[in-house]
This record gives sequence, structure tokens and C-alpha cells, in this order.
Amino acid sequence: MIEPRVSIVIPARNDAAALGRTLDHLRARVDLDAAEVIVAAAEDRAETERAVAGRAKLLWPDRSTRAALMNAGGAAARGRILFFLHADSFPPADAVARIVGTLDDPRVVGGAFEHCFVELGWSLRAITWINRVRYRLTRNYYGDQGIFVRADVFRTLHGYRDLALMEDLDLSQRLKRVGRTRLIPVELGTSGRRFLSRGPWRTFFFIVWLLLRHTFGLDTQRYAQRWRGPGDRAPGSPWPRAERVGATRGESG
Repeated sequence: MIEPRVSIVIPARNDAAALGRTLDHLRARVDLDAAEVIVAAAEDRAETERAVAGRAKLLWPDRSTRAALMNAGGAAARGRILFFLHADSFPPADAVARIVGTLDDPRVVGGAFEHCFVELGWSLRAITWINRVRYRLTRNYYGDQGIFVRADVFRTLHGYRDLALMEDLDLSQRLKRVGRTRLIPVELGTSGRRFLSRGPWRTFFFIVWLLLRHTFGLDTQRYAQRWRGPGDRAPGSPWPRAERVGATRGESG
């Protein structure tokens, strides 16, 4: 069996519908000749199995945080490069080739794609523009950009830290300490469903508030359940009313 160069790892928690659309996109529009696809899932076993339908290696780790799911996928991966893709993200057709080409430079240890929401609307376009300014200045990349990393570097860093929130930012910052990271200037589309269901600007400023807390060394993990939403609902579901009020007021702690 020929080993793949890239392992595409998709974490999915109670998210079968979105996962099915992403797998449809990968099979129909992305060149996977040099890749394998791994889904690390939690919750909603029957629907997730139907969505995968043999199109990916399906894992059921014991824990359900995104970090735990991605670490399980990374541990099972055979590729020399790991490409972490959200269950509602849609990479460009030549994503695998672009990743491989980027990492042909031995100084580069990882990177990500340009962020873009797939839905229309001026609020989402404005948030996309702000996000681009932010990650271009900081070189801190986020999960909805499709983070990729050399598998050996990922394992040397012991993968994602055991965080329930902001595990992608933490990995991105650690990658910069061991080598160069690079932005691929091609858009990777991601659903803005979380922003649309919770309110684009309310959600955006909640993220900004979390980033500020992270920057100043304050606790962010206590808000992970609010960000993830109820375990029996799809990611990005509307906040319960009490949490919407709390987020708007900007709780401290």
C-alpha cells in the first residue's frame, strides 16, 4: 500500500450533516491522490457513520473535545503531513498539492490557508477582512483556516494541548517557536453558521474578548462549553437565552 503524503484529519462532534457535505466536497472537487481522510468523531454515531459511508477512516476516541479528536486522528495518520480540516470547511481543489509544495521548503513547519466564509452578507465579509488583517499581522492561524503541519513536528510538540478552547491558536503559536509558518494565499471556505445563528457581531466580539483574555494570561477554558454549545446539538447552535445575555454583557472572571 502506498503511503499518503498528506493525512486530512476532520474532527466531528454531533455534526453529521456538515461532515457529509465536506466529504462530498472532498471527493468531488479535491485531488486526493496523495492523501488519506480520517474522521475522528464523537456523539451521533449512527448519523455520522451514514455520513462517512466508507469515504474516510472513522475513529471514535474516548473524549470529545476538538483537541482530543484531532490528536486521535493525528496518532492514526500515515501521512508525513497533517492537514486539520473543520467538518464545515471546503478546501480548494489543489489544496493537497499546495500544502506539499509549501512544505518542500525545509524551513517551513506548517501553516494555513486564507480564511473565507462561504455564505454571503456584508457582516461576514467585514469579519473575514478583519480576520485577515489579524492573522497576517500576528501569523496566528486558526482552525477554520485549515492548519497543516509536518507530522514529525506535530508529534514532537505532543500535538494539541489538552484544551477545550483555543487549541488551534496555542498550536499555531508553538509552531512559530520551532520553525517558519506560511500562509497559502488561496481561500479555504468555511461555514459562518455559528456567526449567523448567534449573531455575527455578538459572536465576533465574544471571540475578541476571549483572545484578549488569552493574551493577558486570563482563563478562557471556563467558556468552552458556551462556545461549543450543548453536546446534543450541532456546533454553532444558537446560545440559550441566558448565555446570549451573559455574552452581550461581557462577563468577567
